[in-house]
Amino acid sequence: MKFTKMHGLGNDYLYVYSETEPTNAPELSIKLSRRHFGAGSDGMIWILPSDKADFKMRIFNADGSEAKMCGNGIRCVGRYVYDKGYTDKTHLTVDTLSGIKILDLKLKDGKAVAATVNMGEVNVDKKKSLEVLGDKVECIPVSVGNPHAVIFTDDAENAPLTTVGAAIEHHSEFPGGVNVEFVQVLDGNTLRMRVWERGSGITMACGTGACASAAAAVAEGFCKEGEPIEVKLDGGSLFITKNADGTVLMTGPAEFVYEGETIE
Repeated sequence: MKFTKMHGLGNDYLYVYSETEPTNAPELSIKLSRRHFGAGSDGMIWILPSDKADFKMRIFNADGSEAKMCGNGIRCVGRYVYDKGYTDKTHLTVDTLSGIKILDLKLKDGKAVAATVNMGEVNVDKKKSLEVLGDKVECIPVSVGNPHAVIFTDDAENAPLTTVGAAIEHHSEFPGGVNVEFVQVLDGNTLRMRVWERGSGITMACGTGACASAAAAVAEGFCKEGEPIEVKLDGGSLFITKNADGTVLMTGPAEFVYEGETIE
C-alpha cells in the first residue's frame, strides 16, 4: 500500500487515496502511526470518491478510533488531490462524518500550499464544572462537528495536558470522549492553545480545536466576532474567524513530508 505523509502545523497523518472503502483501517492506523516502530503519525486519512461532494475523507486516530473531522487533515486533503492531479478545482467540497465542508485552496507556483475551510456552524455550550483528579475544573463544551472542552488558563505553556487533559478525555460528562484545549488569551486577536486530542494524545496542532477555542473566546468576550483571530499552536499559527451566523472559517498551511510504501 502506498501512502503520503503530510502535516498541517505538525499535526501529521498518513494519506491514502483509494477508490474503495478501507477494510482494515483501524489496525493499519495503530500499526503505522507508531512513532518508533511505524511510519509515525497522529493517524491515517483515507481519501475516497463521493456521490455527495468532490471527495470524501475518513479519519482514523493513532489508537484506531475513527474521528468525525480534522481541520488540519482536511487542508492536506485539498492539497493532496490538487497537487496529485485528482482535480483542477481550487474550490472543493469534502464529505466528512460531520458533514460536507468547503475548501478554497491558496496556490503558489502551481501548488496548493494552504487553504481556507468553512468549518460550518460551531456550537458553544454553557460552562461546566468538572471533578477532575480531585479538583474542580471549569471548561466550555464546544461542538465543531466533533466534541471539545475548552479551558481558559493563564499559562498554556505549562498546561497539564497528560494529567488533566487525559482525564477529561474520558470523563463521564463526555461519554464518547472529548478533545481538550488549554487556551491563554494573549490579546483581543491572539490566543495560545495547546491540545490533548481524543484518540491521539498531545499533538502539535488541532484545527477543530483552534476553531472551538476561538468560538469560546468570542462567546466569553475575549475576542471579537467577524475578525481573524490568530491561534498559536505548538506547530505554528492558524487564523480563525467566527462569523455572526455561527459559522467558522479556518486558514492555514498544508505540507508534504514524504511518500512511503508498506512492505507487509
